[in-house]
Amino acid sequence: MPTPTGHSIPNNILQRTAFNTAPLLPSYRIRTADQVELDQLEPIDQIPRNIEFQNTLSTQKFDEEGAADCIPEVRSRVPQGSVSAAGLSEETQQLLSDRPSSLEYNSDDSQMQRNPQKPHVQNPDRPSSTGSGGLNGHTNGHANGNMNSQTDMRRKNPSFDSPTAASQTAHLMSRESFTLDDEPPPTPVVSNPNASFFDLPRQERSNFLLLVLLYFLQGIPMGLAAGSVPFLLKSHLSYGQIGVFTLASYPYSLKLLWSPIVDAVWSPALGRRKSWIMPIQMFSGFGMIYLGSRIKDMMIAAGASDGSGVWTFTCWWFFLVFLCATQDIAVDGWALTLLSPQNLSFASTAQTVGLTAGQFLSYTVFLAFNSPNFANRWFRSSPSPEGVMTLGGYLTFWGWAYLIVTLGLAVLKREEKTKERDGILDVYKIMLGILKLRNIQSIIIIHLIAKIGFQANDAVTNLKLVDKGFSQEDMALTVLVDFPFEISLGYYAGRWSTIYPPIHVWCWAFTGRLLAAVVAQITVMMFPKDGVQTWYLLTVIGSHIFSTFSSTVMFVAISAFHAKIADPVIGGTYMTLLATVANLGGTFPRFFILKLVDVFTVATCTPPPPNTPTADLKSALITTHFSCALEAEKHRCVDGAGSCDISRDGYYITNIVCVLIGVVTFWGYIRPAAMKLQRLPLRAWRLAGEE
Repeated sequence: MPTPTGHSIPNNILQRTAFNTAPLLPSYRIRTADQVELDQLEPIDQIPRNIEFQNTLSTQKFDEEGAADCIPEVRSRVPQGSVSAAGLSEETQQLLSDRPSSLEYNSDDSQMQRNPQKPHVQNPDRPSSTGSGGLNGHTNGHANGNMNSQTDMRRKNPSFDSPTAASQTAHLMSRESFTLDDEPPPTPVVSNPNASFFDLPRQERSNFLLLVLLYFLQGIPMGLAAGSVPFLLKSHLSYGQIGVFTLASYPYSLKLLWSPIVDAVWSPALGRRKSWIMPIQMFSGFGMIYLGSRIKDMMIAAGASDGSGVWTFTCWWFFLVFLCATQDIAVDGWALTLLSPQNLSFASTAQTVGLTAGQFLSYTVFLAFNSPNFANRWFRSSPSPEGVMTLGGYLTFWGWAYLIVTLGLAVLKREEKTKERDGILDVYKIMLGILKLRNIQSIIIIHLIAKIGFQANDAVTNLKLVDKGFSQEDMALTVLVDFPFEISLGYYAGRWSTIYPPIHVWCWAFTGRLLAAVVAQITVMMFPKDGVQTWYLLTVIGSHIFSTFSSTVMFVAISAFHAKIADPVIGGTYMTLLATVANLGGTFPRFFILKLVDVFTVATCTPPPPNTPTADLKSALITTHFSCALEAEKHRCVDGAGSCDISRDGYYITNIVCVLIGVVTFWGYIRPAAMKLQRLPLRAWRLAGEE
């Protein structure tokens, strides 16, 4: 990076290193008044006795703190021409004659530390990786020079005169922490594939835990919207009507539309990311408190008039999920700066652990404590028609928790400020430029079709088990047993994505997920006629663990791939685009899949025998045959003493069709295209690659 005239050359720019056993000293050739170029290091015994300073500047000042370890402070006026070694001070000559020890530079909380290490020989013909911000050629433990390098986050070896390098230099110099008076940051190192949470620097451990907390809060309403609420609505709505409620999760798939606004509009007083996270969490907290006070009446209205009230109910949850999706944009962008490049794989781990924990609490734990049977069995001496925990009370509690965390974030966490500010139109232009990249277009197609193969399993299997008589507490127990596996596998999947190429891991998990869909269908078909027994409960648990294992590994692997190819300069927009498309691939088919289950299902209500008593009936006695494929008609049939007999289950047909589509698309297009994308260098994912 050019050094402005008159500034002190950064500390330690003259550094003692080792080349075999000979000391080294870098020589300097000052090309212009604005730019310093470091020549190749040479052994001391090959340095000419007359050291030439081809310098257009008259004075060079070396910082005392850096020179204390390298050479004495020099503050002499150096004329153009040659200076003999005899003209140097005695201290300098003594230093040149000594054999300095090698130094190792490690970064902890932005402080430079010096630790002795063994000499390291660098190939002089190999270009330096520091110009690109990474170490080229190290790929998740395989040195093949492709895009899997952990720290090669910029174009490889860009020229200082290139527009890309200039824009990146301006971006870094605009930061509040930028200075030329401190020691330069250490050369980035390739991440250790065996690194764990405790190997991270102290500050990054704190930042990792902060990310986990923020993602955990997002998981609370998402676990309700995607798990518990449809489960509670199943007794009143058909599959197609529940498909209407799944539209509430669409903001996560549409957040790309307003993500440039989140990236471009912010307050310097709060910080680029906190400007959005804090007010969003505050509105989410108040929204959850409001819903908590009215949710019971809303659910009753949703099931009224043959389920027509589900649209109003869906709109309220759409708004809450919209707030969570907007917060997710800011948190995704903040993760790229809270963690160093070599530790970016921990960002996907934090997202997996946080979201999984939040959704587990809102799905598994809530369903268990919301079940009257579970509460009466374990917590009460006298039965009650309600569970220990109600949906309204749960929403109110977490609404207040949101507000408390927001207050703590405002007081305890300071975000690094930056002077950089892009206009909203500029960010949309950047997003359009990203969308024009051929590689991005390819990965968009992959994401949109990749999850079709297991959509029926994800959306319908649990609801079908409930239809057949699987109780609410049994479902809660199934997910409860599955939770430790999901958390631990999410952590290790992040590490696997640093050891192996992430797309390889993603493809392995893809195959497992297709197989899990087949296993799930067989499990549903095996449902015992005499009710759930221990062997069947264990079978459901095993099937569920296998399915969530594949899903978790697949999610972590693709998130790690996204983190590696995203440009940190436009990290919020880039990461949000990739995450949005991946989420859209799992969201948009769900509405149609649930509709297809109703379409393919054939069920007939058979009237009861003629002498059936009518005193205890909940509705009019059924006297004629009619279709009971929809939930409302099924309830009318059962309440009128009829029998709803399913002659063709649409779930089985839909799941088989989805798996066949998944097999054909995976082996025919998805896998070859994804492997091709993984082999591309990182510069192919940058806007500069189009230049």
